[in-house]
Amino acid sequence: MTSARRADTLRSLVGEFTGSAGLAAVVLGSGMAAQALSPADVGLQLFENAFATALGLAVLIAVFAPVSGAHFNPVVTLADAVLHGRPVRSVLTYIPAQILGCITGAVVANLMFDLPAVSWATTDRATWATLFAEVVATAGLLTVIFGLVRTGRSHLAAPAVGAYIGAAYFFTSSTSFANPAITIGRAFSDTFAGIAPSSVLPFIGAQLVGAALAWAFIRFVFPRTDVASIPTA
Repeated sequence: MTSARRADTLRSLVGEFTGSAGLAAVVLGSGMAAQALSPADVGLQLFENAFATALGLAVLIAVFAPVSGAHFNPVVTLADAVLHGRPVRSVLTYIPAQILGCITGAVVANLMFDLPAVSWATTDRATWATLFAEVVATAGLLTVIFGLVRTGRSHLAAPAVGAYIGAAYFFTSSTSFANPAITIGRAFSDTFAGIAPSSVLPFIGAQLVGAALAWAFIRFVFPRTDVASIPTA
């Protein structure tokens, strides 16, 4: 591998780590702020959390898409591999960067709100309804992303993904985690957006099921095959 290639790879990993950390900080930090600002109104708390997440995610995608593709999500990376042939080496480096980024973002959010750096979440979220919701949320997210990519409209990904996640906070009973890395990261914060460690693996399992369903759906509905991977420019 040439020095230029190594630099590009390192830059991509830093982009995925930083974007994932930013995503976790936005999700958890806005949840903490919502709890403080609207302590008696859970509906308003959820709206504040969803609104900040939708805006923050759109910005992060717009900023880091030219650097790493702005996946911030292992199921997006896996789907890119099976749909567009992303190299296995890239998958094996992106996913740890995303997970470590989300954990780091959770710690940053905790510290910004004067909480312990790590406080294991106690909110048990795993029910049949919420797990089914995660299947739906993840399948929908991947359909949005790859439906745009495979029809030459990847430039719309930032606002479209942000809007989808903001809406899915309300139309899914799980509030649409749809991301194994952020699911792990949220376990490190016992706050509004946290998830108990015992619920993490069931949520990730549901997200993988949703990804598999999305793969079949995307190949059928958006059969374009001349896109190598999620564009990084």
